[in-house]
Amino acid sequence: MTTPTATRQDIVDTVYEACVEILQADRSTLSETTAFAADLEADSLALVEIVMVLEERFDLRIPEEDLDGVDTIGAAADLVSERLAAAA
Repeated sequence: MTTPTATRQDIVDTVYEACVEILQADRSTLSETTAFAADLEADSLALVEIVMVLEERFDLRIPEEDLDGVDTIGAAADLVSERLAAAA
């Protein structure tokens, strides 16, 4: 599903939803500073699943090398925002 007019909050909400679904995270504990590994104990497979959700939801391809340093929900949202802006 293409979402060319996605707001940053739409993106953050999608990351939250993915964390709840894939990691069984408690939505009320999530924020943009929540770290995937340190706070949510996400392993590399879970992170790949989260990226796949974002790619599908926003009709993007996110190369693995672009994920370096993307360790928080906010950083993931920033990356998707940047990719959407570049594609516009």
